[in-house]
Amino acid sequence: MNYLVGAFLAALILVASIPAISAEKLDDATALEGITNGKVVWDINTNSPKRLALYLNIINETYDELLKQGVVPDMVITFRGESVAIISSDHEAITLSSMPEILQSAEIINELMLKPNIHMEVCSIAARIFGVDTRHILHGIKPVGNTFISLISYQKKGYAIITIN
Repeated sequence: MNYLVGAFLAALILVASIPAISAEKLDDATALEGITNGKVVWDINTNSPKRLALYLNIINETYDELLKQGVVPDMVITFRGESVAIISSDHEAITLSSMPEILQSAEIINELMLKPNIHMEVCSIAARIFGVDTRHILHGIKPVGNTFISLISYQKKGYAIITIN
């Protein structure tokens, strides 16, 4: 038993001697070496208002972090699947408990649209399938025929595709 206590104390001392790394001191210099433009398509396909708000915040933070590290963001945000209902101004089918996250998502979308080099699209096929009138999609999000075609095209143009489910 004394051996276990000694081993535990030794491990504790070892861990305590490792300097803590602050997230604010971290950067992405290795990955960004030689990169001046960050071309990315965020392929959003989630039915969770909470998850959408979370990832929109992360997209916003990613944009700002790229700028801080000397990279010009070039972002396209596409919405497909059930996410189209979350970005609609018609919330008839949405539960009341989801409204804070839906409102938060709308606020972040508005903030993102004010930034240069951000373009947003919504899939008309998904809107039709899920009964969302594209006239009720949040202002500034462009309805397109098919976001799969958009994804193919943007990838051919050198954009990284990051899918969020």
